[in-house]
Amino acid sequence: MRLSKSFGKTLREKPSEAEVPSHSLMIRAGLICKLAAGIYSYMPFAWRSIKKIKDIMGEEMNAIGGQELCMPVVNPADIWIESGRWYEIGPEMARFKDRSGRDMCLAMTHEEAVTDLARHFIDSYKQLPSVVYHIQTKFRDEPRCRGGLIRVREFIMKDAYSFHVDEGDLRSYYPYMCQAYERICKRCGVPVVKVLSDVGMMGGDIAHEFTYVTDSGEDTIILCDQCGYAANRDVAKFDKTATTQEPDGEGKESLSSPEEVHTPSKNTIESVCDYLGVSPTTSLKTMVYFAQDREDPVLVVIRGDLDVNERKLANLLNAAEVRRALPDELKSYGLIQGFLSPMGDHGLYVVADDSVLTSRTYVAGANKPDYHMIGVVPGRDFKIDVTADIAAARANDPCAVCGAPLTVKKGIEVGNTFMLGTRYSETMGAYFQSEKGTLEPIVMGCYGMGVGRLLACVVEENHDEHGIIWPITVAPYQVHLLNLGTSEKVIDTTDKVYTALLQNGIEVLYDDRDESAGVKFNDADLLGMPVRITISNRSLESGGAEVKLRRESDTHICGIDELVEKIKEILEREAHRYVAD
Repeated sequence: MRLSKSFGKTLREKPSEAEVPSHSLMIRAGLICKLAAGIYSYMPFAWRSIKKIKDIMGEEMNAIGGQELCMPVVNPADIWIESGRWYEIGPEMARFKDRSGRDMCLAMTHEEAVTDLARHFIDSYKQLPSVVYHIQTKFRDEPRCRGGLIRVREFIMKDAYSFHVDEGDLRSYYPYMCQAYERICKRCGVPVVKVLSDVGMMGGDIAHEFTYVTDSGEDTIILCDQCGYAANRDVAKFDKTATTQEPDGEGKESLSSPEEVHTPSKNTIESVCDYLGVSPTTSLKTMVYFAQDREDPVLVVIRGDLDVNERKLANLLNAAEVRRALPDELKSYGLIQGFLSPMGDHGLYVVADDSVLTSRTYVAGANKPDYHMIGVVPGRDFKIDVTADIAAARANDPCAVCGAPLTVKKGIEVGNTFMLGTRYSETMGAYFQSEKGTLEPIVMGCYGMGVGRLLACVVEENHDEHGIIWPITVAPYQVHLLNLGTSEKVIDTTDKVYTALLQNGIEVLYDDRDESAGVKFNDADLLGMPVRITISNRSLESGGAEVKLRRESDTHICGIDELVEKIKEILEREAHRYVAD
């Protein structure tokens, strides 16, 4: 490809709307062009990389038994109503009516469509296990697009689905898909961490995310450097007993009765505990939340030194989301902000974190301005409707597995995997005849990976202050060829090198523009092709062409006659860097 004929252009200045390095570099390098919020055109260079990423995904899916197909992006509402998600999913799903008035939608994901295929074509255990996948455009009306391709509304996704006779067969297959995901990311030059995650709207029992760790990420992951525990903050567990001891005694009946104490203007856990001279671990933090599809709010109680994880709480309440009650809303239930108490006849459903022990006394609000209660025993002095883990893990909390301090990192979710079980097959009637002759629901797994997001992570991981540093496996072109100067000898030699490289199957971007050396070098660094070849009067006088790897600072001269073979050796060596285990 001659750069003088390429569609698009590079930019010198950082775009004002760019939030993260990959967003800025992809716009400056002319890889993407924004059409609307969260909707981008992939320009020719980016599309070449996208196709290479798709090829890598396809190779890894095929290697573990996947068969490629393509399902429609436009779905009838009927199948989403069958699964129940037509009513569960909010405005992020784009809905419309066709000319006959039938409800339709743009698919955000394809569990319903693939389950419909399964119930049409799978009817016997002899057909299982089976794995299909497709790579296709999807649409999600994302309310907070950010980071260029990191969070968008229209996106390309690789979906895979596996079908099994039982949970045991799914659990046996699941690791192969996880390993394939790790290989895909390594081959693309993106290191990822496999972390436990929330099943979210997908459903099922177990889910993992494959997260690229970066400060540019918006996901929070909890890691243990000692034992390797890794989880998204939404589901991360930690050891809550390390700082709390069970009290000595005969039980809660023998503990002192609650007593009201004056705590003037003390309306936070810290100020109350300092005033009373007690530890936050012996206090109760009380909050009120509204949950979607619940008419009345719920009252939440957690140990004073901990914070509520709202995703855990939402999952416990089978709600898409929860929100804190506002002070005026609290007043309507007779509750007072800053002095909330789980005690009294408030009539609310009470959720307690499992850090709240029912065999000890705590400090709690009195639901009275400037007063708190001491000697409060959960379960004796107030009811608890349900106890569960709803606490948010934090840095330095003890690991639930080994007790070592946890660390907190930011990251970008590149892919996810779910053990769906029979969540969709039962609701949509996808059954097979078992070996015993009985009808059983198909057990399913679901596995997704964003193609555009992975491309953004490639750039996020592989760049410097000058521009992109493409891994050889997904680079738009393998070689960036520059001619410097206008002499006939330089131009003729460069043209011959260009032809020879193409004839040997090497992908070349040839900068044949009438630009200065500075402009050409700057664009070469910005575009970031793995190998740069420069031919100039000076290089020819030195014995040939100047060869440089983008990721290295050193250059060397290679004779023109040996150049093609030398480039082949370099490309083979570079490709070996991204071979997956």
